[in-house]
Amino acid sequence: MTPSTGPVRQRRRGPELEAALLDAAWDELVEAGFAKLTMESVASRAGTGIAVLYRRWANKDQLVLAALEHYRNTHPVDVPDTGTLRGDLLAALTGMGQARAAFFAVTAAAAFAGLLTGTGLTPAQARDRILGDQRHSRIRTIYQRAHDRGEIDLERIPPAVLALPFDLVRHDLLMDLEPLKPARIRSIVDELFLPLVHARHDGPDPAEAR
Repeated sequence: MTPSTGPVRQRRRGPELEAALLDAAWDELVEAGFAKLTMESVASRAGTGIAVLYRRWANKDQLVLAALEHYRNTHPVDVPDTGTLRGDLLAALTGMGQARAAFFAVTAAAAFAGLLTGTGLTPAQARDRILGDQRHSRIRTIYQRAHDRGEIDLERIPPAVLALPFDLVRHDLLMDLEPLKPARIRSIVDELFLPLVHARHDGPDPAEAR
């Protein structure tokens, strides 16, 4: 019997099959890029038929968007617990930069190559799907611990200030497509964020000043 030279098809169903398809789409996106990725190339890489893909996603835009979400969900960024707000932020932002640099680079390349034209989503909707809710839960965990330790008073800090360090890291990742340097992370924490937080922690309550 002559060995087959094509991909070996495996019996997979449900979540296992969908995860394999999305992993194949991610790998194809990384290696070939969005412009060259096709439903056929992903099906071939996954060792399945193209009809299996079309039963789940109407086109490659929807498939790639789902693959980005899947990669993000299966590669979470750890939430550190160093015992101090400064230590947690330095560790969290460093880990975020290292873990998400490749993700942002691939996502940005796909967006510039035409991703989203076939999804029916606005840029804001696509951003929320790609980034997900994990960023919010990570922020809440770090700041709640600091609040419980008495380092900050969450009632006195606007949400925009709390989001600032993470928003700046995402901005730098999108602009530079590489992990942030340690000096940049220290600058975000020590020169921008902590002075704002300490000013609200030590000063008069803004609500009482009205």
